[in-house]
Amino acid sequence: MEQSQSKKFTDRLLQTGAEYWEKYLYHPFVKGIGDGTLDTEAFRYYMCQDYVYLIDYAKLFAYGVIKADSLETMELFSRVTEGLLHTEMELHRQYAAKFGISKEELEATVPSPMNLAYTRYMLSVAQSGALADLVACLLPCIWGYAHLGKRLYAAGLPEAQPLYHEWIKMYASEEMDEMAGWMASLLNRLAEGLPERELNRLEGHFVTTTKFEYMFWEMVYKRENWPI
Repeated sequence: MEQSQSKKFTDRLLQTGAEYWEKYLYHPFVKGIGDGTLDTEAFRYYMCQDYVYLIDYAKLFAYGVIKADSLETMELFSRVTEGLLHTEMELHRQYAAKFGISKEELEATVPSPMNLAYTRYMLSVAQSGALADLVACLLPCIWGYAHLGKRLYAAGLPEAQPLYHEWIKMYASEEMDEMAGWMASLLNRLAEGLPERELNRLEGHFVTTTKFEYMFWEMVYKRENWPI
């Protein structure tokens, strides 16, 4: 059985992952950024863990260049990889400095168990799967941040904590929205005509990484780390 052409595959993903998606989008960590009540120590911990996450995230887009099915797709993944390494990570370092986090502290960060599990899951899929498998893993993060940015910005920047304004504006940007739309469109194209067993596999990756996104919030909110 092939997917219905009248319904986008990403619509199916949102429906299947609705329970986890809702918990992720409205996690207390996110709410705390939105209203400015989030403890800055929790946000500092997030900044450090997110930095080491971004290093592996860039590797995933590099895999996209390898797995790409066209020169145009190769160019797009290459452009994102370059942007992550040369622009976003530098912006991350500059923003972290406002919280008193040095470049040395960022680079000395040890990934938490959850962070490591999340990135290693995606890297494993990137190595062994097709481009569609990789994109299904990447989509929850990109889609989620774009959605959060727009929603928090529309609600108004928190007066209680001006330091969170930059984070909200960054993810509410038109560039972030375009990237999320491109990734969703790519997955819809790759899913066209696939048999149900393959769609189920992609769906499984999407739901798993959506759960990991929720667990990332949990991890930084509670500042979870290695027990020893």
